[in-house]
Amino acid sequence: MSNATLYQRTLFEPEHELFRESYRAFLDKHVAPHHEQWEKDKIVDRSVWLEAGKQGFLGMAVPEEYGGGGNDDFRYNAVIGEENTRGRYSGLGFTLHNDVVAPYLLRLATEEQKQRWLPGFCSGELITAIAMTEPGTGSDLQGIKTRAVKQGDHYVLNGSKTFITNGILSDLVIVVAQTDPDKGALGFSLLVVERGMEGFERGRHLDKIGLDAQDTSELSFTDVKVPAENLLGEEGQGFIYLMQNLPQERITIAISAAAAMEAVLEETIEYTKERKAFGKPIGSFQNSRFLLAELATEATAVRIMIDEFLKMHIDSHLSAEQAAMAKWYATEAQVKLIDRCLQLHGGYGYMREYSVARAYLDARVQTIFGGTTEIMKEIIGRKLGV
Repeated sequence: MSNATLYQRTLFEPEHELFRESYRAFLDKHVAPHHEQWEKDKIVDRSVWLEAGKQGFLGMAVPEEYGGGGNDDFRYNAVIGEENTRGRYSGLGFTLHNDVVAPYLLRLATEEQKQRWLPGFCSGELITAIAMTEPGTGSDLQGIKTRAVKQGDHYVLNGSKTFITNGILSDLVIVVAQTDPDKGALGFSLLVVERGMEGFERGRHLDKIGLDAQDTSELSFTDVKVPAENLLGEEGQGFIYLMQNLPQERITIAISAAAAMEAVLEETIEYTKERKAFGKPIGSFQNSRFLLAELATEATAVRIMIDEFLKMHIDSHLSAEQAAMAKWYATEAQVKLIDRCLQLHGGYGYMREYSVARAYLDARVQTIFGGTTEIMKEIIGRKLGV
């Protein structure tokens, strides 16, 4: 039972908790000693990807014949997301790799593509990214301008992308591009661009206010010749593929939000027991107790909501609208809760040496990436018929 939520979770089986223990040991040994330096460097060392692959934390859902774990139980993905968040290990792009990119490769790749890419995906030798957002589009995916023109046995790709997680380290990038501008939503396709292709360049390593160790960059494509065999799925179906896969990305973000709320609240409760004002622990003042009671209730409500939606996702029943509900509600609650927890820390909450300050900065993007809160509400509103 979490001290912050006073709620006993029933989502996980003993095997998931054993996996959690194993992953925590991995984090303690291979991430914790280095993450502060990675935050200064604004990027993690590739060796941590190779170690994660060696220990089976990449490609859990990938069939064993390609080097994966052969287990598509999404609860294992959830464990990794929760533990990364609780440790505030922002540099580990494993959830993007496992939760966002993997479904595209598993569902859409040809046998030849799977044999070419999945072994490296699972070993950590091939780090992946997905490039949707452009400088002028934001959440408006239908406004994508990157263009791919078919010429014989290849596509000529031109355009630029921004805010790309794993952008610097990535070896395989799924690029969303227009292949037939006259067909609207049916004019987009997915092309896999590989490191070293001529004309494919990394732009600025973006300077964010949070998630310091996560490499986020601009990508540019200038007359990049992408072999036709790197088309992922069918031409013209790219937008449909995005709509099919975005709900899992959004529930992943919501899982992180719920875990962050619990972790920060637990730390804050302990802080209010130890920190004194006017000769008494600040947690003993009625205002503090009432605020903590409110935050614990909010964290519990989010936890129950996310666990229930996660069960639905595991059973393939989670709708796009429910994923949107989970994403906006949990992330907005995360930002609000951490802000209140920072207030309880007083001036120390404004100091980077305190984890609540860094959690505050890391949280702010949660309501933006994966689709803004406003876009999530639009998705829900349309389903309501208004």
